[in-house]
Amino acid sequence: MYLLFLILFPVLIFVLLNLIILPFQFTVRSLVNVITVPKEIFRVAVNKRVRQNHALEHATINVIEEKYGTLFNLSGYALEDGFIIRGNAPTDMVYEAAAIGQRRLKRGERYLAIHKRCGTSLAITNLIASVLFLILLLKYGYFNLLNIVIAILAASMIGPFFGKYVQLYLTTAQDVENMEIINIIYRNQPMSFWNINNEYFVQTRRI
Repeated sequence: MYLLFLILFPVLIFVLLNLIILPFQFTVRSLVNVITVPKEIFRVAVNKRVRQNHALEHATINVIEEKYGTLFNLSGYALEDGFIIRGNAPTDMVYEAAAIGQRRLKRGERYLAIHKRCGTSLAITNLIASVLFLILLLKYGYFNLLNIVIAILAASMIGPFFGKYVQLYLTTAQDVENMEIINIIYRNQPMSFWNINNEYFVQTRRI
């Protein structure tokens, strides 16, 4: 019994300390999110080349996942001169999907520019949770775990909805008629137990 107490007592203290500290940590993170998330969205929104490449990145992943689902564990991000695709898909598949995705965007399939796992949607969900938590904090004037839970649950329900429209109107540009895919470059990644993905840079330019 004494041995069990010696084992459980530090664990209990650790849990209690985290329960006390967590609301303060969440408050700090919420304040940071309220500043950084709008700033990052604005940075992308005013750069049309990044928005176009963001749309092409999503279209590429969506084309592959329409046929194979999430088999290749794809993710990516956009740059001014192209976009990165990470995952286990082969090079020719990524290049072909990028070309198909661009053609379909040109035909007006705007939904291809939206992806449910996009970092934009995650950022918007975090922003909504942060704003809701700060509103509850200002309203009731004290920190508690219930406010965190309410904010997170509410944000998880409405965040993806708003995230989709932020993607559509602010962080992607579906008019890619003046874009040309010119190259795909394989970037060798260090192999490890946690990282078995390929990385491709799909280079684009305006025409």
